[in-house]
Order: sequence, then structure tokens, then C-alpha cells
Amino acid sequence: MQIASALLWGNKVLAAGESAKIDTEVLLCHVLLCEPSRLHSWPEQVLTAAEQQQFEQLVNQRQLGHPVAYLTANRGFWSLDLAVSEATLIPRPETELLVECALDKLTTNNIMVDLGTGSGAIACSIAASRSDVQVLAMDYSAAALQVARGNNQQVSFWRGGWSQALKSQSVEMIVSNPPYIAANDPHLRQGDVRFEPQTALVSGVDGLDDLRLIIADAPRCLKRDGWLMVEHGYDQAESVKQLFLAAGFESVTGVQDLGGQDRVTYGQYT
Repeated sequence: MQIASALLWGNKVLAAGESAKIDTEVLLCHVLLCEPSRLHSWPEQVLTAAEQQQFEQLVNQRQLGHPVAYLTANRGFWSLDLAVSEATLIPRPETELLVECALDKLTTNNIMVDLGTGSGAIACSIAASRSDVQVLAMDYSAAALQVARGNNQQVSFWRGGWSQALKSQSVEMIVSNPPYIAANDPHLRQGDVRFEPQTALVSGVDGLDDLRLIIADAPRCLKRDGWLMVEHGYDQAESVKQLFLAAGFESVTGVQDLGGQDRVTYGQYT
């Protein structure tokens, strides 16, 4: 099988998907360890028997719905190429907004912590952008932390449930992209989400259980004038704002993602 025929076959198998062409190219590049340009520069290159077998297996798995990020074990996020596994959520572009907000408020020598770090996407992105900031990251999942540690050796990773392991008034910033999907949300049975760890997605009947815990305990952990920033669902902005205000935060601000959806809320504890 040549590259050209491999691409045609992959597109045919994945024709029912909206991203068949992109998925096929990503999977073939993963097998051949090459850039996409090579696929079009050398269409006559013949795959080895092992390469063809691996490619066909990956395409068939994708046809069954398995996320491309899990099949290739990596995902681009911010300026990084992150390792991911089925123990972690797949980093999504909208979460980059949380990184942007954090970088805007961090100052030299700040200590910040990423709660529920998963693959380490947020923590590693901030560490890569700000060498003058000490970055901590926590997760309850040992398997997720193993993946995250491989993505950045400079971040200090700790195992623990949310902010429980943090000392009082110990950090200038807390950021978190916690589970925020309601238990009965139909989206849990659709797309890539079906294959992601449910414990990293679901948070009680209304999706706010973990956000309540994080926001309520944040004032204990933050130094004076410290910041808390969280990602949440598009329809949870008002509820999250009220949780911030009830916990004593000031300058509570909501930020929309590029799709115009309410995505991040942050506030300052004075």
C-alpha cells in the first residue's frame, strides 16, 4: 500500500466522520513518524507490512469512535505537544483561555497551583511561558500524574484531593479545570467524551459539586490579594459567580471563549 492509497482508504473508512481527512492524515503521520507535508510530497512511498497493519488498526479504532489523541497518545495544547492517555482528559482549545487569564495576573516569584491537573496541560503551559513563577500541580489520580510528570520535569506534581494538601495562605493563584458536567448530561454518551475518564468529567446532579469544594476552600489557601480562576460549563457562569461572591471574592469576572460561550470565572481574595 502506497501513501496515496492509504489516505484514500482511510478517508473511505472514516467517511461518516466530519474530520475524516484530518484524522486519516494524523494517524498516518503518527505511523510514519513524519510531518503532513511528506504525505503529499511522497505519495508513491510504500508502507512496510508493519506500518500498514498499524495504520489499518488505528483507522479501524477511530471508526469505532476512539479519540485520535488516545490513539496517538499526544495532543497539541498552547505551544506544547503533550502526552495523554486514557487516564487523562484530552486537552481542549477552550481551556487555553484559562492559561491566558492566569498569565495575565501572575507576577514575578508567584506560586500558583493547578488543581486536577490531568495531563498537566495548564500547569505545563504556564511553566513553559513563565520561568519566574513556581508552578505546582495536583491530581488524585496516580495514573494521570504519571503522564503529567512526563510532560514537564520543572513542575512540582503532588497527589491529593483538590486543595486539601495545601497549607494556609501558601499560594498567590489557584487555577482549575475541574469536572463540571451534570451526571445526566446526554453529551456524556457522545463523541470523544464516551472514552474519557468519567471521574474527570462528572460532578454531581448539577455539575457543580467539585466547583463548590474548590471555591469554598480557596480563601484558606490563598495569600492576600490572591486569585482563583476556574473553567466551567457554558450555562454555569451565574451559579459560579454566586459561589465566588459567597466565598468572599472580589473583582469577580467572567470571560467568554472564542465561540462566545461563558467559559472562565476568576476573582481576587483580599
